[in-house]
Amino acid sequence: MANYKKHKTGWEYRLKYKDPFTKKTREKSERGYRTKPEAEMAAADFLKKVKQGYGMDEDVSLVNYLDMWMTEYKKGTIRKNTFELHQNNIKNHIAPYFQNLMLRELNPEMYQKFLNHLTSKGYSKRTVEIVHGTMHNAMEKAVNLYKLEKNPCIGVEIKGEKKNNEIQFIESKDIPNFLQAAHQYGYIYWIFFKVLIETGIRKGEAAALKWTDIDFKNQTIKIDETLDFTASESKELFGDPKTFRSNRTIRISQSLVNDLKYHANWQNQNKLNLKDLYKHDLNLVLCRNDGNFMPKSSLFNSFERICMRAKLPKLPIHSLRHTCAVLLLESGADMKYVQEQLGHGSIQITSDVYAHISKKIEEQNIARFEEYTKNILNQNLNYGGRSGGTTQFND
Repeated sequence: MANYKKHKTGWEYRLKYKDPFTKKTREKSERGYRTKPEAEMAAADFLKKVKQGYGMDEDVSLVNYLDMWMTEYKKGTIRKNTFELHQNNIKNHIAPYFQNLMLRELNPEMYQKFLNHLTSKGYSKRTVEIVHGTMHNAMEKAVNLYKLEKNPCIGVEIKGEKKNNEIQFIESKDIPNFLQAAHQYGYIYWIFFKVLIETGIRKGEAAALKWTDIDFKNQTIKIDETLDFTASESKELFGDPKTFRSNRTIRISQSLVNDLKYHANWQNQNKLNLKDLYKHDLNLVLCRNDGNFMPKSSLFNSFERICMRAKLPKLPIHSLRHTCAVLLLESGADMKYVQEQLGHGSIQITSDVYAHISKKIEEQNIARFEEYTKNILNQNLNYGGRSGGTTQFND
């Protein structure tokens, strides 16, 4: 039963209740209500929430909750890189700012000041958005667990302007030169980068390809794993692709089938030569001469040097994925096909990223429009027997 008392600042309710989890008796009070009925309603509302499970962890700090969230709900359920991203956001940004703040004390105004603080420290809008993603995710789970009634991260504004991250890719006219430079640099790099250009798969997906993923008869490649270049143990080497949509089977050209068949024969010769020294257990398609996976540093260094030899600007390896997308669009493929080939989560992502990146696509589109409409829009109008004249119409 609640007790009520009037103060200068308003009515207060004070009550005792039994924690449904610990079974211990606890006390709750709150003041500032204009009338006694308002205080009575607030007390009744609190007891209702107690039965539903809200607010039972009033003594947990935000930092301790985030640690629990990571351990109980994120570890083992998301990719290693994503887990580390959340971990770094908490360690480097969230924990130092909020320190000993209690979870239940976080409110939208306080959280907005935190985001503004990150912006004032010079972090880009994208970086702040990533940190916000961690907090929003964690607080949404707190709501689901009845630890909070509302998510304090909803409705905030992130200041600053997004950088114009122009999509980088190799122009189709420069691809032959790039591949020639790659072949001269080293065959294993040529085949690796050629697969990326022709399929648009991510470098981790390419590095994880096994021969059992290749279907020569049906001309398909199955993508269901990605290679973790930072894995410390062999059992952690292969993981799930980036997203659910990343699990896919894609079609490949007859030309690439021929390249892969040649590559299989070339690799078999290495197996015969190296015998037990070859990493037969990995069964990798795109690998080093001894069958081991391609180190990330080797791929990065070789790609940079090949671009220099091909007299191309400095590009990231990920640009080969964009290059594939541009080639598909230039060849007339629709957005849905490109989305499925690349494994994007939605067609909107594909459309937003690639709709306007190739000048050649724009030129082709206007050329098609002109060809289609030249006999529709360019006719001489003849009103009243006079070409190009005017005619008065009567209503």
